[in-house]
Amino acid sequence: MNSTDTFSTYNPIINFAFFIGAIAFGMIFVHPAFLVCACALSAAYYLTIKGLRGLKLIVGMIPVYLFLSLINPVLNTRGQQVLFTYFGGRPYTLEALYYGMALAAIFVSVILWFAAYNAVMTSDKFLYLFGRVIPSISLILTMVLRLVPGFQRKTVQISSARRCIGKAGSGETKMERAENGMTIVSALTSWALEGGIVTADSMRSRGYGSGRRSTFSIYRFEMRDKLLLGCMILLIGVIFFCSAGGATKASYTPVFEIAPVDNIYSVVGIAAYAVFLIIPTALNIMEALTWHILRSRI
Repeated sequence: MNSTDTFSTYNPIINFAFFIGAIAFGMIFVHPAFLVCACALSAAYYLTIKGLRGLKLIVGMIPVYLFLSLINPVLNTRGQQVLFTYFGGRPYTLEALYYGMALAAIFVSVILWFAAYNAVMTSDKFLYLFGRVIPSISLILTMVLRLVPGFQRKTVQISSARRCIGKAGSGETKMERAENGMTIVSALTSWALEGGIVTADSMRSRGYGSGRRSTFSIYRFEMRDKLLLGCMILLIGVIFFCSAGGATKASYTPVFEIAPVDNIYSVVGIAAYAVFLIIPTALNIMEALTWHILRSRI
């Protein structure tokens, strides 16, 4: 758990419900105003979690966004306003470019939400949520997700050890680098298989599967969790209501048609969506301000 992230200290039900809503809405809504909210607020929350280190991922998403935006008209030629032609008269249309920008914004926002999810939703939270409902599947998923950082750490250890004995240097040829990489992969595979056997023997010796499982959790559903969950449900209801009223209507190809932000449904819908997405960022900012004020009074 990230100690600087106040939102992660809430009940896992709150964390999981928020990310499900943010990711689902981010993939469904293609209205430009909603896409701007999704990209901006997902980046803001990721920065509050990672600090300046999060800029690396956010800046890296810029060329990805540009590439996805520009490549869509090459694959999708639908549209009325032709910017130019290529490859024997294939049209590069403005509508397809706009659609590519929308799809790229969806991709970027979802990636950032998943990055934040990975930082907030730890394995113990996942087990808390699904340990009783799907115990075997949740255990397998937790162990699989645990292997990713474990592989990363082990790769660094093996690479460092090989450099210390002169088996991997900066002046290697391509063939030598390939052989070094295969050696590291072989060592990682052996380590993973051996670790699996040890884990299986350890679980069997502790009686796993011999009886009904019991669970332990440090999480409690407190009053602040109930209040925040109520606010989230209310905001989601408002978003759905405004969406049904046409606030999220958007069409890019073959005709560019976007619902104008000049009616009560659009204004309230965008505001509710922005408030919903800003919840974790606002909690972190409020906590930081409170801590700063308390320290200034000492």
